[in-house]
Amino acid sequence: MPTVRALRSVLVVSALAAGLVAVPATAHAEIPVFCNEASLVTAINVANAAGGDTLALAPFCTYTLTSAHGSASDGPVGLPPITTPITMAGLGTTIARAASAPAFRILEVEGDANVPGTSGQLNLIAVTIRGGNAVSPYPGGGIANRGGVLSLTSSSVTGNSAVAGGGIYTDNGAVTLTASSVTGNTATNSGGGIYKNSGAVNLLASDVSGNTPDNCAPSGSVPGCAG
Repeated sequence: MPTVRALRSVLVVSALAAGLVAVPATAHAEIPVFCNEASLVTAINVANAAGGDTLALAPFCTYTLTSAHGSASDGPVGLPPITTPITMAGLGTTIARAASAPAFRILEVEGDANVPGTSGQLNLIAVTIRGGNAVSPYPGGGIANRGGVLSLTSSSVTGNSAVAGGGIYTDNGAVTLTASSVTGNTATNSGGGIYKNSGAVNLLASDVSGNTPDNCAPSGSVPGCAG
């Protein structure tokens, strides 16, 4: 639909203009991703193999994950770990773990600082990450950033859970949220919204609130995040 394409183009162009989206060194055509779990898994595998790409997610679609399709040293992952620069551009799009599915986080970004030989960069545009549940004792229920680069624009992370970093966990990497939200996530230990083990987290016109038992941890580690 022309209107949908125009709205998505506005979001992507705005992010590029602001310098918020990392562009792969080699340009590729966007990969359209049909609204189902198998198509999204395949698209990420193809993009990783190609050295990075942009995935055009189906507008107003909920990609419901029924099982883990990746694994890491810190537990199962719903989607294949991101090991190259990948942009997922949606429009009212949600990626969610099915309520009846076994425990797993939704996404993991792997960078060379933690996982040698990888260069994971994930840019989420107009996408909601929901329902992730990292296997105990591992952190990062929604997204775990392990030495890579994570950028969220006009996106949200909600309803995820883990021991720490119910919404987002980051270690040795960089996280930037722009006009995005991390709300309604839970941790059994700390960092219900965001847990920063190391690296940098930047909040630009973004909301981190309503997470349990706190919004960010350790206390004071994320500028602009209170409680």
